[in-house]
Amino acid sequence: MSDPDAIKAEIDATREQLGRTVEELSRRLDVPARARERAFRARDTAVETYRESPPVVIGAGLTLAGLVTAVIVWRRKRSRARTGTHAQSSRRTR
Repeated sequence: MSDPDAIKAEIDATREQLGRTVEELSRRLDVPARARERAFRARDTAVETYRESPPVVIGAGLTLAGLVTAVIVWRRKRSRARTGTHAQSSRRTR
């Protein structure tokens, strides 16, 4: 391996491999870019699913909205019940 051209070729190949490795690590560590990529994929999947079966997507959306609304109402009622019970017990102790 004393041939200078062979050594230079090996150095160039190693340099290219190192460059690819650094690029791959940079890509993997770029969290915002990966998050955008996942968001775009999720959006594309949702659009494709909607195009294939709109009623299913609309039904799932309405179900999700209903569940969110139910959880909000339940938490507000629960919070008011706790506040009302706490207020009554503090009035009794006075």
